[in-house]
Amino acid sequence: MEITPEIKEKLELLHQKYDAMGQDLLSYLDGLLYSDVTTYWDYIETDTLLSLQRPKTPIPDELIFIIYHQITELYFKLSLHELKQISNELLPVDKFTMKMSRVNRYFEALTKSFEIMIQGMEQEQFLKFRMALLPASGFQSAQYRMIEFYATDLIELTDKNVREELRTQNADTATLFSHIYWKHGATELATGKKTLTLLMFEHKYRETFIDLADSLKTNNVWRRYLQLNEADRANEALLNELKEFDLNVNVRWPMVHMRSAARYLKKDPEDIAATGGTNWQKYLPPRFQRRIFFPTLWPDETLDNWGKEPGSPA
Repeated sequence: MEITPEIKEKLELLHQKYDAMGQDLLSYLDGLLYSDVTTYWDYIETDTLLSLQRPKTPIPDELIFIIYHQITELYFKLSLHELKQISNELLPVDKFTMKMSRVNRYFEALTKSFEIMIQGMEQEQFLKFRMALLPASGFQSAQYRMIEFYATDLIELTDKNVREELRTQNADTATLFSHIYWKHGATELATGKKTLTLLMFEHKYRETFIDLADSLKTNNVWRRYLQLNEADRANEALLNELKEFDLNVNVRWPMVHMRSAARYLKKDPEDIAATGGTNWQKYLPPRFQRRIFFPTLWPDETLDNWGKEPGSPA
């Protein structure tokens, strides 16, 4: 093989790179001689990935349920990957917009794919295998909660009935977290006490969540937006992406969950409780939660009708 000028140039560039790090280029070239080629199945870890589905029952449709939720968590991880980059530094408006657009595409894919949960399983099978999952619940998705923390100030995630009072008190992070909106969705229907689902979730993640929310006081998505100059804050493309993100996470995503719950858990004469014992009828509809990441970006009419879009099941 001829050592072309192009190869010589690349070798010189590699030498400069490793020399700057105090490393020996020849050692790395030796490593290339012994390293194996990369295959698709090794790079993607296909065998490991396909071994992660472990149903608790022999009921066939449980596999669909597991795989769909694993896919969901991967999309959440992709969303967090972008949100963390926005948090890490104040980006130029075009990059800020691009990363928010990516997150929106992930949530749009998730929302559209939820038809799998709505039409993709037999109700009879679901109502059987779900009893083997107690007290696990999608409510316990830590990544979804982290997306919320990265999005906005913690005050906007508190229970709407005490939100304005807490705002005037300038409450600390721990106090705000004690009033976070989703705790009311994980109370026992009969007694009003915390469900085991919530108790286990708080035991595992409470400190992590409080620390994360505290670290994001000045660099969540909303704060990064406010740190832009006036012209960039008026950028129409960015504003559209922020509003789409608000709708995707706080309206469209819970609405498709509501449709799924209505499909599988609604049964005359009474609704069936969710696996965690949660009150899904009061927890899922966005018009009840009134969770809005960026309320000042919306006109009053939209705020007044939040979660009441035409044709909405909520």
